[in-house]
Amino acid sequence: MIMMMRAATAAAAAFALSLPLATVPAHAAGERAVPEILPMGDAVSALPLATEDRTGYQRTSFKHWNAGANPSDGCNTRAEVLIQEAIEAPEVGPGCTLTGGVWWSYYDGQRVTPAGALDIDHMVPLAEAWDSGASSWTAQRREAYANDLGQESSLVAVTARSNRSKADQDPAQWLPPSASQDVLCQYAAEWTATKLRWGLTVDELERDRLLDIAAGCGSTDVVFTPAP
Repeated sequence: MIMMMRAATAAAAAFALSLPLATVPAHAAGERAVPEILPMGDAVSALPLATEDRTGYQRTSFKHWNAGANPSDGCNTRAEVLIQEAIEAPEVGPGCTLTGGVWWSYYDGQRVTPAGALDIDHMVPLAEAWDSGASSWTAQRREAYANDLGQESSLVAVTARSNRSKADQDPAQWLPPSASQDVLCQYAAEWTATKLRWGLTVDELERDRLLDIAAGCGSTDVVFTPAP
């Protein structure tokens, strides 16, 4: 399994995993879910196939950024992702003001500083999540999705330019501009891991593009933990 260290080197790997969704066991309250691992092609094939429907979507249906994993530290979800993914740690000041620090935007292979030059990208964009099943969720579950710190692949710090180029497009419509095969495999694996984690569907073009990518990714695995 290739392990891509997104924050450090943008070299190779992919957070992944999962059994087909029907076989993922339920977990008792307080019991920690155990990640599963699947070859990338098998992971893509485990995603349910469905037609997308954006009827009724509003970005405000997904509350973000909230108080993050530790509401007492003054850092919201955006800041917590930045602190976690920094390759050179920023100084954290009063009110969670971040000074200094360096980040690696793996989408386009750029070292970035300061923190204000970065966007926090939802690996599977909010509109795409809505299309793929989140339209039926409660407001609380959509908030949990939009602020998901429980799986590293769900949120990623990248250049504002690359994030805005991606917008709400799926892999059939947009892929990272970096020419590296490792980056392509990482992106597709993290996209798949996020959809498996949250039980989201894929449409036919999206699935076919993911399978095409998987065919060129050798031993890349997908690792995910079902969302609570």
